Amino acid sequence: MEMINGADTVWVLLSAALVMLMTPALGLFYGGMVRKKNVLSTLMHSFFMLALISVQWVLFGYSLAFGPDVGGVIGSLDWVGLRNVGIEPNPTYAATIPHQAFMIYQMMFAVITPALISGAFAERKRFKSFVVFSLAWSTFIYAPVAHWVWADGGWLRSLGALDFAGGTVVHITSGVSALVCALVLGRRSGYGKEAMEPHDTTMTVIGTALLWFGWFGFNAGSSLGAGGLAVSAFVNTNSAAAMAMLAWMTAGWIQHKRPSVLGASAGAVAGLVAITPAAGFVTPMASLLIGFLAGGICYFVVENLVRGRVDDALDVFGVHGVGGLLGAILVGVFATKSINPAGADGLLAGNWSQLGVQALTVGIVAVYAGAMTWGILKIVDLLFGIRVTEAEEEQGLDSSQHGEIAYRMGA
Repeated sequence: MEMINGADTVWVLLSAALVMLMTPALGLFYGGMVRKKNVLSTLMHSFFMLALISVQWVLFGYSLAFGPDVGGVIGSLDWVGLRNVGIEPNPTYAATIPHQAFMIYQMMFAVITPALISGAFAERKRFKSFVVFSLAWSTFIYAPVAHWVWADGGWLRSLGALDFAGGTVVHITSGVSALVCALVLGRRSGYGKEAMEPHDTTMTVIGTALLWFGWFGFNAGSSLGAGGLAVSAFVNTNSAAAMAMLAWMTAGWIQHKRPSVLGASAGAVAGLVAITPAAGFVTPMASLLIGFLAGGICYFVVENLVRGRVDDALDVFGVHGVGGLLGAILVGVFATKSINPAGADGLLAGNWSQLGVQALTVGIVAVYAGAMTWGILKIVDLLFGIRVTEAEEEQGLDSSQHGEIAYRMGA
């Protein structure tokens, strides 16, 4: 039996707690950007995932994602209900921490990923349909992709795909799915004709700060140990976020003649997204360049390609989809075994093939996530209807879906 390392175990559990905080932080980030009549609904989209996906993960999600391999495509049901997942280490995934520590750390990734999608359909999706969609999405999209990329025997992992903390598994799947959701649900009533200004930018900034804080668990925690690799991922995470924030805000300052607070928030998140797949494979200088490219490219896509054409309400595709795609590709450019001997060298270190592997992985995951999301949405729409009525949308989802309102001012 492998020996449990106390420091590694503490770090992974602490990182799991940090990643858990990211989901309600995402609720604040999204909640501040919607209109006042929809803030509770938006918060609930994230908060509810803590309950729904935590239960799904224990019952069968973890087994499908990381259980004994079946053909490189999915995990078996041998670990249903966490059977055979105990406190002894699993040498394949993390040899120095209890297996359940690895399981619950991965759970927090599974929790936040469907919550990310919710920003695309904010202010117009029926809550019952959201619940069914999220459960199906996590089961038929997240679990298989996590298995392909991260699990022992997963076919993309065997191909050599690198994804340190979820650029493909978390951000490309959620970002592409968000675009599909926005297209299938259609625009909000009045989109492009009436103002849909954020009701509380302060809330969004607080959410951004908490996301940045939690992201250290997301990326540095993916080292699965308290050592040099965790430090490297921690430094890279902060560096990319800072540079992307500067790049996005500066681009907006040039175009709109003012430095936007919301732009700074979006830029920081874009940098965090882009460095996620690369955090444990690249140097600090590479992380600055990744952040710079993420801030500039994601800004351009949001401002000039998506907004006004597709009602991706909270820019999920432009930030998470494009940022995740960019980061996953750039791993193939900047990765170096001098940072992580268990990884691979990228293009700049003389390994052209890694860039091809990364591009293939990005393409396969994007197509799979998009096609499956479209199918799930069509089935859910047929069974329940995915969109609220025009009257319910006008009333606001807080009241029409939950019978509550966020703010009661005065007597």
